[in-house]
Amino acid sequence: METIDEIDLKILRILQVDAKRTAKEIAESLHMTTSPVYERIKRLEKRGFIKKYVALLNKKQLGKHVSAICMVSLRYHNEGFIDTFEKQIKELKEVQECYHMAGKVDFFLKIHLKSLEGYHEFVRTKLSKIDNIGVLESYFVLKEISNGTEFDI
Repeated sequence: METIDEIDLKILRILQVDAKRTAKEIAESLHMTTSPVYERIKRLEKRGFIKKYVALLNKKQLGKHVSAICMVSLRYHNEGFIDTFEKQIKELKEVQECYHMAGKVDFFLKIHLKSLEGYHEFVRTKLSKIDNIGVLESYFVLKEISNGTEFDI
């Protein structure tokens, strides 16, 4: 792992809370000049510490009222079947996150949809079309307690 210093960590902490902060604003909060902060940000981007900048949207404002967690176990586990499953999941725009797991299930999917009927339709018309799914368990979020994007660095 590449090393970064405390100033880089401070910059990353600021940006993960508010990525719209300018280099000038960050420099002021760190009592530095703009140019070195700007260069550090560019270096952090180039070295892969900063992957991308995004806007976090309010899913309820966008009509996504149902959040589902799907636990998927595959029937067959050789490399080809796993690669095919991963490719098929990436094509489903409803799947916000997908993790290949160790343990009782093979994959963890996070899905946001407008309604339970929308989830039923998604499972019936899309997820069930993936051949290698052996077991699919669905869990529905009743209340979101914590949903952070910040790493403790």
